[in-house]
Amino acid sequence: MTVFWPDGGWTFFFLTIVLGGGAAYMSGRAVASTWRPIGQLLFYCLLLSAFVRFLHFALFDAKLLAFTPWLADFAVLLIGGFLGYRLTRVRQMVTQYRWLYRRAGPFSWRAREQHLE
Repeated sequence: MTVFWPDGGWTFFFLTIVLGGGAAYMSGRAVASTWRPIGQLLFYCLLLSAFVRFLHFALFDAKLLAFTPWLADFAVLLIGGFLGYRLTRVRQMVTQYRWLYRRAGPFSWRAREQHLE
């Protein structure tokens, strides 16, 4: 447990989950709202995870180039980024193409039934 959170986990919670996760969520929304591919989100989350790792290093004397904590940060940021991306993409599809799609839950859409008369 001390590999990820040597000081009890509060820095991980606030820096990685709250600050980094919020930034990743907003990055996911920005990528989806400009209709860009999800691969760009991976790149942005990689940059954000390096920044979050630097904040851990600069503010709380954590190891800068530690692979395992960086991987944990990257995983949390990917989850936040994918959540923002998917929620925004579903909202876009059911709003802009309402004659074709309807919402099938918070993370997906479904084709509408076409009635030919």
